[in-house]
Formats: sequence, structure tokens, C-alpha cells
Amino acid sequence: MTPTTSAPHSQDVSHEEAPAPTKAPEPRRLIVGISGASGIVYGVRILQVLAGSGIETHLVMSDSAKMTLATEMDMTIKDVQDLATHVHNAKNIGATISSGSFKTMGMVVAPCSIRSLSEIAYGMTTSLLSRAADVALKERRRVVLMVRETPLHAGHLKAMTQVTENGAILMPPMPAFYARPKSLDDMVNHSVGRCLDLFGIETSLVTRWAGMGQD
Repeated sequence: MTPTTSAPHSQDVSHEEAPAPTKAPEPRRLIVGISGASGIVYGVRILQVLAGSGIETHLVMSDSAKMTLATEMDMTIKDVQDLATHVHNAKNIGATISSGSFKTMGMVVAPCSIRSLSEIAYGMTTSLLSRAADVALKERRRVVLMVRETPLHAGHLKAMTQVTENGAILMPPMPAFYARPKSLDDMVNHSVGRCLDLFGIETSLVTRWAGMGQD
């Protein structure tokens, strides 16, 4: 009878525990797109508010936006660009913000023209502005479109429905008269503050509704 032999026990080898991975803080970066619709003051005011806030802003302006600036504000293109942390040429489709691997909080387009809205809605991007918004949507990041157009036809409304189904938030800059604005500046500030609320960015621009005191 063949004697049975037991298999040698493997020696216990002590391993030092690997340190638990630490989660890197999410970068505080916001892409600010300015398209050619009327209302360029909204995009400019966003940049003014965020300058020095610790939030890194990435600005992309369309050529039409630069034309609108000349008619609506007493600022130069350089004045606007100097408000941003980084400036990207709208034709540079290879910029950092064109890739989903470049982490951001998302993107706001202020103001957002119907052309830009439609490109973002249907994924037919022709510039860095619409490409960056499309990328933010595919990465499930917040995209807020401050659409400036009136009146609207059915094609506009269909594009608005499509872009909302894609995950974007439509936020036409509507004045809040309950805040009793005393100037155009007050109305712009309130809309900008409510827009930044959507990114979890607190400002002192919003007059919060406190109820009517009839409880």
C-alpha cells in the first residue's frame, strides 16, 4: 500500500496592506460659451462674477458673439477675454474642452442662439462651442443654455425638446419682477445668479423669495 503524503503547506507570506486610494477633489472648472444671440451681457456678467472666485473659467466665443459685443457693450474682445482663466478659439476643435477626459463642472452658454441650440440638440457640431456642450452632455455633466430668441416657431420648439431630452437645461433669462428690480443691471444679475445656482455656485446676486407672510 502506497503511503499517502500530504501536500506541503504553503508558507504564509505577509503583505503590507496597500494604502486605500484617495479620491481626488473634483476640479472647479466651468466652460462659458458665448454665442451670437442678443444678450451678451449675460455671458460677460458670469465671467465677471466668477473672476477671482477660485473657479477656473474656460471661455469660447463664436465669431457672431464678437460682432454682437460691438453693438451691445462698451467692451473690447480683449476686455472680455481677460475676465476668463483660459480662452479657446472657437475653431480649435482640438482644445482641452473638446474632450470628455478633461473634467469640468459642465458648461453654460450665455446667451445661446438658436443655431447653437440646434447644433447641441442634434449633435451636428460645427465649432468648439457646440462640441464642448455636446461633450459635456455625453459625460452627463450639467449644461445650461440661456436661450435668447422670440417669438418661436415649431422648429425652435422641437430643438428645445430634443436638447432637453439630451440632458441640457433650458434657461431663458426671464426677469423676476417679484424682486422689484430697479435697473437693467438688477435684472441681469438675478438671472445670472439663478443660472449659477444650477451649478451649485452661491452668489449674492439673487433676491431669494421669502414668501408672502400669510402662513
